[in-house]
Amino acid sequence: MKRLSWVEPGEIDALARDFFIHALVDMGACYILYDQSGLCICITSLPPRWQRNYSERPTDLVLFGPELASRLSAMRARLVNPGDKADLEIAIGDESIYEFRSHMVAIPGKGNYVIMSIADRSEERQRAKTLHSLLLEVSHRSKNLLAIVQGIASHTARFTGNLDDFLAKFRGRLYALAQSQDLVTASSWRGADFLELAKAQIGRYTAANPDAITLESEPINLTPNAATHLGLALHELVVNAITNSEILTEKNAVLVQCHRIDTPEGQRIKFRWVEKLRPNVIEQSDWTQHFSSTVLQRIVPAALGGYAVNRVEDNCISYELTFPLEGRP
Repeated sequence: MKRLSWVEPGEIDALARDFFIHALVDMGACYILYDQSGLCICITSLPPRWQRNYSERPTDLVLFGPELASRLSAMRARLVNPGDKADLEIAIGDESIYEFRSHMVAIPGKGNYVIMSIADRSEERQRAKTLHSLLLEVSHRSKNLLAIVQGIASHTARFTGNLDDFLAKFRGRLYALAQSQDLVTASSWRGADFLELAKAQIGRYTAANPDAITLESEPINLTPNAATHLGLALHELVVNAITNSEILTEKNAVLVQCHRIDTPEGQRIKFRWVEKLRPNVIEQSDWTQHFSSTVLQRIVPAALGGYAVNRVEDNCISYELTFPLEGRP
């Protein structure tokens, strides 16, 4: 047993007793002192659930009830010699967790006593549980992201003919993925607002002509998965537009819309990218190839549980993506 660093000889008993009891009460520390027969000698700051108006001398049975009193008695029975320690953790209900720690001490001239502390560990355990859940979620999402990156790499390599072309496309798609993830992370993984997502994906390409692309959308919060894949689709669409036409030099050359629609299967999100057709710039039949990449036609729709459609009409060509409101997790 550790001794006090210093004490005035002859002054310890009554003065120190009061000093330490008041100190423990001020700290809110709960301690119970038991004598050799197991009777309570002193109690400080008992947790509210066990506080009593004592009409009789407090005992474990009076304080804690028969079940817990029996477990505490068994715990103290394991203490044989001064310095022995034992502990017990109990769960009460769904959320409350308390830790009981017992320590046998020898008080010169008095005999052996047991000091038991009671600490509420509910908040600490809840934090640990929450942290564990967050780590599992991070692990799950990290695996999903790695799978997406692997898919992007495989798809990009399959449809590029040289290393420079591969690196340019792969870096662009990774940047688009990172932009979407920044928005999702900022929302604590609740998702991303469509307009914020669209501006993040398109803005870097339209800085010289902000009026080239018009955005129309009601407030729509996309799930993390929807934000990730729709961000890739937006990147693919704007890069296609830059590569295959001169839309970024015009005004209102592209209309981007995103709205909720009602279907027999329930509410869906409908995303549209509409580009103006310009005569004599490219054969109209070739424009259907404009939106035919694997990312737009297969990867994104499959990831969202939806479908994509290309249309050529009214001097415009459009890409439409329809998927469930909740998307996939």
